[in-house]
Amino acid sequence: MHAAISAQAMNRNGRWTIWSWCLYDWANSAFTTLVVTFVYSAYFTAAFADDPGRGTALWSRGITASALAIAVLAPIAGALADRGGRRRYLILCSLVCVAATVALAFVRPSQPNAVVIALTVFVVANVAFELGLVFYNAFLSSIAAPGRIGRLSGYGWGLGYAGGLMALLAALVVFVLPEAPLFGIPTEEGFNLRATNLLVAGWFLLFAIPAFVFLRDDAVSGERLSIRRAFGDLAVTLHHLRRYRQVGRFLLARLFYNDGLVTIFAFGGIYAVGTFGFDFTELITFGIVINVGAGLGALAFGFIDDRIGGRATVGWSVAALAGATLIGALAPSREWFWVSAILVGVFAGPNQSASRSLMARFVPAKHESEFFGFFAFSGKVTSFLGPALLGVLSDVYSQRVGVASLLVFFLVGGLILRRVDEREGIAAAGRS
Repeated sequence: MHAAISAQAMNRNGRWTIWSWCLYDWANSAFTTLVVTFVYSAYFTAAFADDPGRGTALWSRGITASALAIAVLAPIAGALADRGGRRRYLILCSLVCVAATVALAFVRPSQPNAVVIALTVFVVANVAFELGLVFYNAFLSSIAAPGRIGRLSGYGWGLGYAGGLMALLAALVVFVLPEAPLFGIPTEEGFNLRATNLLVAGWFLLFAIPAFVFLRDDAVSGERLSIRRAFGDLAVTLHHLRRYRQVGRFLLARLFYNDGLVTIFAFGGIYAVGTFGFDFTELITFGIVINVGAGLGALAFGFIDDRIGGRATVGWSVAALAGATLIGALAPSREWFWVSAILVGVFAGPNQSASRSLMARFVPAKHESEFFGFFAFSGKVTSFLGPALLGVLSDVYSQRVGVASLLVFFLVGGLILRRVDEREGIAAAGRS
């Protein structure tokens, strides 16, 4: 039966549709890798603040503001998309993110209100990026056969990490390593580092074009777009979530473990600079190592996901990430920090990929965007806690204490995840 469905899905969607969907992960990963995690975030904390602790606290406020905005907007956006089409919103959000990323390159640390302007532009870019993922992820269950959801999600994440790796290499060669950056890019006030945002914007736009062209929405009702109706759909879905109790349990678990992982990505580079004295060249090398591990992990565990199930795959990855966090917080040397970083890389990819595939298995047909709106909500509604807690503890005590606090999120999320019944969730969605 699965073979027949797979052939049917391939005929309906075609290889171009599937590969263009995966390529969007390659495109957008430049933003998370260079802006959120490794280059711009570390540059901001060093250039826009007097000390790393204060810079970390300021950056955490931007991450927190983004998370709250996404938590509010994502379920509404999903309801709108299921009524009026996902592709148009995917394109719109991508273009807003690209434009804001370009603007970020031209905010100078010495200009008036630099911190407020930089964080505001970053929040706009980050919110647009995350809302775009609501519509992008919603395509997964409609283009993949049930028995191949895990590996297709893994292909996307693996290709995404490869894209992040290539963007990092380009940043290293063009902007960071040369004493005189290529193309006459100036170094005053760190413009060569801010100019990596221009690379991100161009990369994102160029490689997202196939998704804009080849991804197609399922037929919609043809009714006029109505925000009031979208809110009505949202209320109905919330009421019916009692029918999908495994979705509720899974999303509750993800509230916690994803908060820990997102905070690691947002502050991993900052921690490497502030605690272990990494320079920007070492920081990009650090990012390359993590991306290689994450890409290989996502690809390998995509097949394991289809074999042992999404819940088990997520559970093992959460346990490994908790161990890596503990090692990183206690690391007495750079060598031990590298061990922690490699473990985070290897298990972050499977965690994200299997979480997405598990949600795709739990989503009822015709409500993909709406449910993935709640998926985004679960990833953001409490995600201000991790950055806020880490920022406060880093400011008051040390970055090590801030990082150690993330163990709580992995432990609580892992315990709740144990109560998720994957078979029941799939049956409730009618995807068995």
